[in-house]
Amino acid sequence: MINKPERSIADRSGLLIMAEPPDSFIARLPKAELHVHHVGSASPRIVAELAARHAGETPVPADPDKLAEYFTFTDFAHFIEVYLSVVDLIRDPEDIWTLTYEVARELAAQTVRYAELTLTPYSSIVRGIAAEAFCDAVEDARRRAAADHGIQLRWCFDIPGEAGLPAADLTLDVALRHRPDGLVSFGLGGPELGVPRAQFAPHFAQARAAGLHSVPHAGESTGPETIWDALTHLGAERIGHGIAAARDPRLLEHLRDRRIPLEVCPTSNVRTRSVPSLQQHPLPALVAAGLVVTINSDDPPMFSTTLNDEYAIAADLLGLDETGVADLARAAVTASYYDESGKADLLAEIDGYLTGSRATGRS
Repeated sequence: MINKPERSIADRSGLLIMAEPPDSFIARLPKAELHVHHVGSASPRIVAELAARHAGETPVPADPDKLAEYFTFTDFAHFIEVYLSVVDLIRDPEDIWTLTYEVARELAAQTVRYAELTLTPYSSIVRGIAAEAFCDAVEDARRRAAADHGIQLRWCFDIPGEAGLPAADLTLDVALRHRPDGLVSFGLGGPELGVPRAQFAPHFAQARAAGLHSVPHAGESTGPETIWDALTHLGAERIGHGIAAARDPRLLEHLRDRRIPLEVCPTSNVRTRSVPSLQQHPLPALVAAGLVVTINSDDPPMFSTTLNDEYAIAADLLGLDETGVADLARAAVTASYYDESGKADLLAEIDGYLTGSRATGRS
């Protein structure tokens, strides 16, 4: 069983680092989330409700209290297996709308002002939801969430790599023919092992030609070579995870010099056994190498975490004070595909919040 990672870690001298800013500062800090999955963000309440609706047809427990055990992963392959069992609970446009809106509401409750949600339309379409209905549902939920909760959502359409070229063909077709207003990027997820990045080069080339940004997963459960492939063959502008870059000095230099951001998700990497523990997480090495690093939650309910938790963990790993944590929030906004006006407003809000926190001395 993989438990939730520790919140305090030892530095190289063996002393305990307790540099984590107060949780209340992080909770109120305006933030952007760049690496969070649509279905993987379904809360236990929503998953249990859907499981009860499809009782007898799914291994997913309908009891929220049993989901923590169900969401305990032996390795990355087991995580994918469990993830797909939750995907199978999303069976009609109403499910899509509810999931999207609820994810937005829960992000907004963490003072997330902007989020790029990774959607995998292929998984829903092959289960019988029409592409147009899928896009209409997420767009309507996006608009409602903005009106109700003040959060701006954008989409990354994600190829599930394990489904191969047919999934890539369909994902690209939906992106280009049914392109929803919120779509900003094109991605590649699923297992890295045994899924060569190069086979998807034509799909990413067409997506980039249509104005979509390239944001594939790479270098999470495999080595630096997967990141090189994402850069070389897919024209990656940001890397999902990318933690294996810490093993390759030449790659670190390449990412640093070209200011290619990494979307780092510490708890996720531990829970999927991509790294043994938080103490051994390469986040400090990536920051020390001068890379642009953003902090994200990936599949938060499945990993018993939140974006606020991930910021606290990053602060602990990096020994950050409130100013340093605010810098992490700024990095995510700057690396996002929010429009320039939206970026400027959110950066100003972060600056104002930090200034106000210092002035009042609150924590």
